[in-house]
Amino acid sequence: MDNLNVGDVVRLRAVFTVLNVNTDPTTITLQVQNPSGTTTSYTYAGTQVTKEGTGIYYYNLSVSEAGWWVYQWTGTGTVEVVQGNKILVKERLI
Repeated sequence: MDNLNVGDVVRLRAVFTVLNVNTDPTTITLQVQNPSGTTTSYTYAGTQVTKEGTGIYYYNLSVSEAGWWVYQWTGTGTVEVVQGNKILVKERLI
């Protein structure tokens, strides 16, 4: 994810697998921490996270400030996994 600017929308996507086969976890949680340090949780059960296909989920995040955004997907039950990453958002120049 290159060249993200404040105001952009970025798709955070997770693929959950068991033995290389896409598998739906029993529960799915996405935690996002903004550059100010505030963490927000989103869930599939709460309809904030969208299911794209078996084991594939996404959330469209609107980035509202510059800096490093950190996110972590957690699957429990059928698929026990934690995966995450970070993205850098820059101020929009114009």
